[in-house]
Amino acid sequence: MNTDLKRLPARFYRSDSGREPVREWLRSLDAEDRRIIGEDIKDVEFSWPIGLPLVRALGREKWEVRSSLPHGRIARVISCC
Repeated sequence: MNTDLKRLPARFYRSDSGREPVREWLRSLDAEDRRIIGEDIKDVEFSWPIGLPLVRALGREKWEVRSSLPHGRIARVISCC
């Protein structure tokens, strides 16, 4: 994958202690959920700006990536620019 083509590279939040809670949460999910959320994040990285239904503005420079998961579930990943 050519990261030079990314319009908005994703970076995970890292606390002062070095923890990455979003990455930890993603790793705790089953493979299918991880794949769906990962593809949605990738779509945002390569296709920014992107709107509903995948991305919704939450306010000034805050965005919600909404991933539709099996069994009618939705995962939300919050990002900022």
